Amino acid sequence: MSKWRVTSLILSAIAIVPNANSADKQYVATPQQSMWKMVANTPLECRLVHPIPNYGDAVFSSHASKKINLDFELKMNRPMGETRDVSLVSMPPAWRPGDGAERMTQIRFFKQFDGYIGGQTAWSLLSELEQGRYPTFSYQDWQSRNQRVEVALSSVLFQQQYDVFSGCIANLLPYSFEDIAFTILHYDRSSVQLNKASQKRLAQIAEYIRYNSDIDLVLVSTYTDSEDSKTNSQHLSEQRADVLRDYFHSLGLPEDRIQVQGYGKRRPIADNASPLGKDKNRRVVISLGRTQI
Repeated sequence: MSKWRVTSLILSAIAIVPNANSADKQYVATPQQSMWKMVANTPLECRLVHPIPNYGDAVFSSHASKKINLDFELKMNRPMGETRDVSLVSMPPAWRPGDGAERMTQIRFFKQFDGYIGGQTAWSLLSELEQGRYPTFSYQDWQSRNQRVEVALSSVLFQQQYDVFSGCIANLLPYSFEDIAFTILHYDRSSVQLNKASQKRLAQIAEYIRYNSDIDLVLVSTYTDSEDSKTNSQHLSEQRADVLRDYFHSLGLPEDRIQVQGYGKRRPIADNASPLGKDKNRRVVISLGRTQI
């Protein structure tokens, strides 16, 4: 019997399962099978996958956001039929028999869902793998009350892809789709170009669009203040809309996905009697839509 098997059975019998006669189903990649691969490496998403033979995939992912984030999913080929309490333990590899098992935390995997972990526990999983250990999930088999399932992540060949994953996270955009999906930008008086602050915001929208092929609709609505006549205001508003249509088209969006409308001085959102009110009314509203996956 291998050292890994002995260590695992001792842990199950003493620390996890009161009944020492219970039999375990164990899923773990052998050193020869173990592999980690980056399946997404963009400024919008980082995803690192570890196949677990006969069980499914372990997936770490992080996405563009204002906050650093990390998600982990244990994607099962056959989702559990019952919600289960799960013990998460850090196991030493077979070639380090002197090291002991360390309990990490207790979690729940819900019926018909992949096992999900977020926040600090997900970061802890990466830390244990980086140390060469095997994070191991243990839970009662929903098909058989007399068995427990153990699923381990192998640290073999982890480090190189982890370095790539860490570099990807460092390069994620510091904003998400939700942050830019609805944006109000502003103009200087009588200009068809956005003011400096709004130009920076528009550049962020453009950067996101360049990396995201799921953007399928851009709605642009431009407005003016009441400084000019109705005709001149409408003309200026339409000019601003045309400039933005050309801008989004230059990013690679097809023309039929860009809808623009100039409203002139109609639909003010503030009092045009004050300079501040006029500043607020000289605006463009940009709304983005994307393909739902």
